Order: sequence, then C-alpha cells, then structure tokens
Amino acid sequence: MIQHTMLVSFDQPLPDTELDQYLADIERVMLDAGFAQSVVTRRHLPIPGEESIPALIATAIVQVTVADLDALAKGFTAPGLHEVIDRWQSRHPYKVAWANHEPLA
Repeated sequence: MIQHTMLVSFDQPLPDTELDQYLADIERVMLDAGFAQSVVTRRHLPIPGEESIPALIATAIVQVTVADLDALAKGFTAPGLHEVIDRWQSRHPYKVAWANHEPLA
C-alpha cells in the first residue's frame, strides 16, 4: 500500500465554499478513475505567526491511498484529472508539494 500525500497551497485565500468544492472535485476524479483505494482531504489548521516562516504552508492536505506504485502512476493519468487541475489553476493558482510513502501508522 502506498500513500500519495499532497500539500496544496493556494496563492490567495479561498472562500470556504470554493475550497470545499476544490477538495470534492479532486476526491471525485481520483475515486472515479478506479485506481485509488481511498481519498481523504483535510484543511490546514493555521496557528498565529506561521506566515513568517519561509516555507510552503498548506491550505489543505489530500491523501490518496493506492495499492502500489503502478496504481499511483496510473492515477496520474486518470481521465479528467488534468482538466480538474487546469480549471482550478486558472481560477485560483496554487502550488503542490507531495510525498509518496508507505502508511505512517
């Protein structure tokens, strides 16, 4: 089992409804492709002063669980995935950092 953990950082704050829709769109397209065993999304929980830290601070976290690296590679070519990404990037630019890893617990 492999987990693909993404830290998504939007350039500008999003209204809650927009962030909810982004997370729902990503979850839907990954699950619909059939390669993901599960998709879990969460919002970042900010703390005072973190904006002064020179690091990518996530807006949200997306964790996709797949069977193996082959399934993960196929997930990157999922129908509709790049359309969802392009649509959101054009409306609300964001950056993504990620790590592929075995389950942490």
